[in-house]
Amino acid sequence: MIQGRIVEMNAKNVSDINAANQPFEVIGRLVPSFYDGAWSFSERLYQKAYHKSYPNDEEHYADYIGHPEKIVYFYYDGKACAGQIRLRKNWNRYAFIEDIAVAAFHRGRGVGSKLIEKAREWAQAKGLLGFMLETQDVNLLACRFYHKLGFKIGGVDTMLYANFDNANERAVFWYQKF
Repeated sequence: MIQGRIVEMNAKNVSDINAANQPFEVIGRLVPSFYDGAWSFSERLYQKAYHKSYPNDEEHYADYIGHPEKIVYFYYDGKACAGQIRLRKNWNRYAFIEDIAVAAFHRGRGVGSKLIEKAREWAQAKGLLGFMLETQDVNLLACRFYHKLGFKIGGVDTMLYANFDNANERAVFWYQKF
């Protein structure tokens, strides 16, 4: 685990947004199943892994600065932005994690866990009762991360990405109650 610091996004560091949004390795797919009122999953590993990138979101990031219902935190390792988490209060009393990203070099070193811990502090201070987020079934490493932290599958959407030409992906919705 590396030692770093977590800083709320402000007018001076807003340019660090998406610095940690780097390609990730796709090693397989999460295969969720719903039986008798409960979600479970298995994994289908690929013989050949590949890399995938998410485009930067087109948000008005300055709107997050000082906003009482949404926030961005950055994780810095020295001067480098090694990770970010963007979240907001959701109508159902969950903190919705809109985005979490860790720079490739820092993955597996505790940065994501530290960002989740900081997000939990923020959410609990706002009186929220848990987290929710969405990721793709082909982002198996992220799915493993959420599961390891105690998140549970709450639903799967087979149509969310259906209008993208080459996207053979399903949206997996993860939840964690505090």
